[in-house]
Amino acid sequence: MGLFQCMAGNPLQVCLGNYITWFLAFHIMAVIAWMSAMLYLPRLFAYHTETAPGSESCERFKVMERRLLKGIMNPAMIVVWCLGLTLAWLTGAYEDTWMQIKFVLVLCMSGLHGHFVGCWRAFANDRNTHSARYYKILNEVPAVLIVLIVILVKIQPFAD
Repeated sequence: MGLFQCMAGNPLQVCLGNYITWFLAFHIMAVIAWMSAMLYLPRLFAYHTETAPGSESCERFKVMERRLLKGIMNPAMIVVWCLGLTLAWLTGAYEDTWMQIKFVLVLCMSGLHGHFVGCWRAFANDRNTHSARYYKILNEVPAVLIVLIVILVKIQPFAD
C-alpha cells in the first residue's frame, strides 16, 4: 500500500509508521554526512590559520570551507533534525529519558555547528581570531558528542 493510499482514512502517524525503517536509514545517512563535515571543517580551519590573508591558499581554503558548509553540513543537519524529530514522534521515543538526553546532546552539536558557521564567516572576511590549536581542540568535541549519542541510542540506559 502506497503512502497516498494509506493516508485516505488513516491517521498520519499510522501511515508514516509504515516507513520507519526508511526514515531511519535516511536519518543515519544524514548523521554520517553531518558528522563527517563537523569533524572536517575545524581541521580545515586549523590549516587555514597557517595561511596569509589574501594568498592563493587562503582563498582555496575559503572555497573548500564554503562548499563543505553549504553543500554538505547545513543540508545534512536539516535532514537529521527533520527525520530525527519525525522518528521520535512516530516511535514515541520522545517520552524516554535516553531520548531526552540525546536531544540535549544534539542541541549541543547544533550549537557547535552554529559556532562553526561564525568561524567560517570570520575566515571569509579575513577576521579569524583563533589559533590552530583552538580548532584542533574544538575538533574533538563532535567526536565526544557522537560517542555519547550512539551509546544512548544503542544501549538506551535509563529506559523507561
